[in-house]
Amino acid sequence: MRSILIVNAKHMDTPYIMRLYTFLLILIFPFFLVACASLSESEKETKDWPASRFYERGKERLNAGDYEKAVKDFETLVSRYPFGPYAQQAQLEIAYAYYKYDESESSIAAADHFIKLYPRHPNVDYAYYVKGLANFTRGIGGLERLFGQDPSERDPRAARESLQHFTQLVKLFPNSKYAQDAAQRTLYLYNNLARYEIHVANYYMRRGAYLAAANRAKYVIENYPTTTATPDALGIMAKAYKLLGMNDLSIDALRVLEMNYPQSPYLAEVRKLTVRN
Repeated sequence: MRSILIVNAKHMDTPYIMRLYTFLLILIFPFFLVACASLSESEKETKDWPASRFYERGKERLNAGDYEKAVKDFETLVSRYPFGPYAQQAQLEIAYAYYKYDESESSIAAADHFIKLYPRHPNVDYAYYVKGLANFTRGIGGLERLFGQDPSERDPRAARESLQHFTQLVKLFPNSKYAQDAAQRTLYLYNNLARYEIHVANYYMRRGAYLAAANRAKYVIENYPTTTATPDALGIMAKAYKLLGMNDLSIDALRVLEMNYPQSPYLAEVRKLTVRN
């Protein structure tokens, strides 16, 4: 079939081909003119702009909340003037604008690109900070914001990545002006990740998977020992071990719980618990 088509093309009437090309040009030409006109209109205003003017307008739009247009200004600046302080700062602004525009992946990619290009830049700490912020809010939709869903119930992957970025910032740049905020967010993330493990442990308890529940609670004690989830973790361990017949482990967990959290409701609950053999 392919050879037949080739033969037919070779013997096709030349005037017919010319008429076909002419028809296609007539059909496409108006759209081409419109595209060219709109392109020249958009570039006419900024044709002779210096890098500073693009940066100023980008900042104005960023401060006004017009993040999409701000990104366009900064990206145009970088493409026309790829070298110099304005281009470097514009790349940081792009990362922040994407973060504010709820484009977390693009924000993280822009920050990573900056860190790779300018690892010794005086403002590279800000790139780490933006990465942490972008992951901090990643996956939070409008409905979650509206109804205030418990952040500890969400998928913990973004929280773990955010924790990693903020921890890295504090470690690499302890004197950074963003270090204090990063440290506070780190504590918040630690608590949320610990609470997430408690949610999972309680789910296992409801399902009767007591060993899995005890292991999740033990993970909290080992990895998030100073968080608000610690008393719940100890209580779940004490209860789960007792239901499993591991009385020594249950007594140990209950003893630590009573010593550190004497008001915990788990104390009475576990002591009243009777296990049928």
